[in-house]
Parts: sequence; C-alpha cells; structure tokens
Amino acid sequence: MAEEKQEIRTDLIGEILKEYEKTGGMDNLPGAGKPLPAEYFSGDLFQHFQRIANEAGYKPHWLKLQHEIRDQIQGVLEQLQAGKKKDLPLRLASINGKIHEFNKSCPPPLQKGSVTLENISRMASRWE
Repeated sequence: MAEEKQEIRTDLIGEILKEYEKTGGMDNLPGAGKPLPAEYFSGDLFQHFQRIANEAGYKPHWLKLQHEIRDQIQGVLEQLQAGKKKDLPLRLASINGKIHEFNKSCPPPLQKGSVTLENISRMASRWE
C-alpha cells in the first residue's frame, strides 16, 4: 500500500494572513509604515487588548449582561410600583440566572448577589 502523506497545519492563522496578503488585503492599511506608539511596549498585554477593543467599540459579554440585568431590574421595580405582582417570581428567577452568568464571566470585584423582592430596591442602585 502506498502511504499518503498528510499535510499538518501548524499555523492556520499565519496561512490565512499570508493568503490575505497575496490577494492585496494588506495594502493601504491605516497606519501602515508608521511606528507603533511607545505605550504599546509598556504595561500589560491584556490591558492593551482591552483598550484597543474598547476603541473599536467591542463590549465584553459580561458588560452586555450588566446592562440587560439593570434594565430588567428597573422593569420589575416599575411593575411593583404599579401594583402588578403577576409573574414576579419568574422574572426574578430570570434575572438571577443572568446574574449567575454575569458573575461567572465578569472580573471578581464586580460580582453581585441575587435579587429578591425584599432587596430589589437596594440592588437596583448597585446595577446602575
């Protein structure tokens, strides 16, 4: 039997970039040929990523969740003020599920506790 050699790809991203460069995708990029700012060479790599991602308009998943949770808590407060108590346990369970997901993905100092009917007013200020 003839042995077939399989090509092993070790640098998939590198190959994609080389192909993109061959097709002219790297021509006329903004900032091409200019030196990188000195701040790129100091500090933490993760902090650089966060700053660049923020400048590009990227929001991490936990930040999107934070906004959703804040809005849902405000909705429950409005419902309570209107005297409507229907579906509150289900809405609180949904909010607490999102809080659990938020706590798994956000930085530890930003983690928050569950919401109940008794503490929802106090917790609303923590989510603003």
